[in-house]
Amino acid sequence: MNLDRSVTLFAGIMVLVSVALTLWVSPLFVWLTVFVGANLIQSSFTGFCPAAIVFRKLGIKSGCAFQ
Repeated sequence: MNLDRSVTLFAGIMVLVSVALTLWVSPLFVWLTVFVGANLIQSSFTGFCPAAIVFRKLGIKSGCAFQ
């Protein structure tokens, strides 16, 4: 699995987890969903993604989006 797929997989998991936490724990977890969405939007414009930096340090090979 390359870096691009790892980042999108992580973002998808975070969205689903935050929706579940919003439904079953506290409505305030909706802010986690907002944060993930805002991070996806800013990374599409700037190419900067904190998750990509962490995954790269963990040894995941780069794809074509986050170089």
